[in-house]
Amino acid sequence: MAERRKFTLPGPAGKLEGVVHLPEACAETGQDCELRAIALVAHPLTLDGGSMDNKIVTTLANTFAELGCAAFRFNFRGAGESEGEFTGGDGEEEDLVAVAQFARDQFGELPLILAGFSFGGYVAARASVPLKPRHLVLVGPAVHRLVAKYQLSSDMPQVPKDTLLIHGEKDEIIALDAVLAWARPQHIPVVVVPDSGHFFHRRLPLLADLVRKHFQGVAL
Repeated sequence: MAERRKFTLPGPAGKLEGVVHLPEACAETGQDCELRAIALVAHPLTLDGGSMDNKIVTTLANTFAELGCAAFRFNFRGAGESEGEFTGGDGEEEDLVAVAQFARDQFGELPLILAGFSFGGYVAARASVPLKPRHLVLVGPAVHRLVAKYQLSSDMPQVPKDTLLIHGEKDEIIALDAVLAWARPQHIPVVVVPDSGHFFHRRLPLLADLVRKHFQGVAL
């Protein structure tokens, strides 16, 4: 089982809290072990109670640890014990960049993977511009500026063509048609999970398997 370590760091708006998942080999040896990459996982909308403890966020972090990564999940400003207030994306992007720097301070200049679910996918896509990760994983991303629901700071930016984008066929919050319309001009494939809603109920093992298979054998 992956080892979990809590951490805090001084973020742009105050303290940020999080958990890093490390591969099982690290727990077995009780010391540093060889890591393939650093993976950061961003959580869904704070205003709806989203946090780093979301089941999809935790599933992604566990999966990245299984793949040999130091996987970080954390609370954006205003969530859990992280200080500050929700900003709709601008501040949350700054938080993600701060966690990336903290992770590199801890583990060195390893390849970087950014991942996010829902609002977290929107933030991860934004942060991919300054951070330039090796890989980007978006699960049920908020692709449009749905102000009434998400109060986003801006529309979702374009992302690299090799982005892994996973979406539920019956997503009741972010319609699959909207995601396809956003992805199509960028020629980004969309992995559609049949009969799945936004929160992937009873589909978490499949979600983990999709991520695992995507990265197995991939040079990070």
